[in-house]
Amino acid sequence: MKNISWSLRKYAFVLMTSIVVSGPAIGQACTEYQSLTKEEAASAALGRVIKETKAVGLSVAVVKDGKIIYSGAFGYKDYDNNELLKEDNIFRIASISKSFTATAVMQLVSKGKLSLDTDVSDILGFTVRNPKYPNVVITIRRLLSHTSSLNDSEGYFDLDVANPAKSVHFFRAYNDYAPGEKYEYCNLGFNMLGAAVEKASGMRFDNYIKKNIIVPLGLYAGFNPDSLDRSRFATIYEYNAEKDAFTAQPTAYRSRAEEIANGYVIGRSTPIFSPTGGMKISARDLARYMIMHMNYGKGENGKRIIPEKLSRQMQTWVINTGDVDFYGFALRSANNLIPGEKMVGHTGSAYGLYSAMFFEPQKRFGIVMITNGCKPEYKNGFTTVQGETIRALYDIFIK
Repeated sequence: MKNISWSLRKYAFVLMTSIVVSGPAIGQACTEYQSLTKEEAASAALGRVIKETKAVGLSVAVVKDGKIIYSGAFGYKDYDNNELLKEDNIFRIASISKSFTATAVMQLVSKGKLSLDTDVSDILGFTVRNPKYPNVVITIRRLLSHTSSLNDSEGYFDLDVANPAKSVHFFRAYNDYAPGEKYEYCNLGFNMLGAAVEKASGMRFDNYIKKNIIVPLGLYAGFNPDSLDRSRFATIYEYNAEKDAFTAQPTAYRSRAEEIANGYVIGRSTPIFSPTGGMKISARDLARYMIMHMNYGKGENGKRIIPEKLSRQMQTWVINTGDVDFYGFALRSANNLIPGEKMVGHTGSAYGLYSAMFFEPQKRFGIVMITNGCKPEYKNGFTTVQGETIRALYDIFIK
């Protein structure tokens, strides 16, 4: 498979708007862009982000007063074939997907088909108990907030890693503390939640999400890659620091058709769709989905998909994550992302992709960014491309 060497990398895409990008470091006040339109300033600022983070492609959207006021796509959809990124290109957005799963759970809670305090064992049909604390129930609520005491050490694409009837090493999937006591980010828990959605609804997970979230909100998206136009997928590239090169990751969009045809089992086969990270969507449509959360359950088209009370509960902090931020139900706080702003949302990273969706529900603004590959460097819990993109767009369009 072809690698992208940055010694040979072209930056023609940065110059699409014929703007020369120079001046102060990213994140400083955009005084150099005052003579430009906001759109031109965004192109210049994001061009610099792309150059400094070696991003393959970058797609963004900005929401203000509950409406999308700007969106753009920069760089490459497929570097190997010299295809430029477009606004309607689709990405596997990784862990932001968890909020779709949590939204589905809250829909079923509103219909009385699930309860936040239900024993997960009763739903999944096998014992989900920390063997060190067998009398402490692991509930839907605890899975949603990453406080279940489960971990990903045994993997998370097979629910049986935590099933004592199927795995002799099941105990390794549980931490040493009691459920509800501490936070540990856990993908296995969200794949269990996807299975719970199937059990409660009687529908395959991807079909439930499409019928109850995607279609009502008017989005083009899905957890099943075979249900989407593959020509719109943005190729994801993983960065190799030793070689200073990128390699395409086609498994991010691997077909699930054969696994489905070979006997899909509701409530057990669910992880093939990755409820924890498998949503595919464009940045603009992700912004439209974000607006629903900003509106506490109501889409920009006026359709309510979850009750306001339950939407607010998703944004109510359950536990401190160990630093300045808190976690609710697949939505987290971000108090150090934009100076002076208390944001709500989630990040994603997988296969080399990095994504972020953050909003301020009271002030009714939000920003979405997705890159299909970059050189990842972290500061205050965010990669440079996530933080600098969001702050640049905030300075230009919101501040």
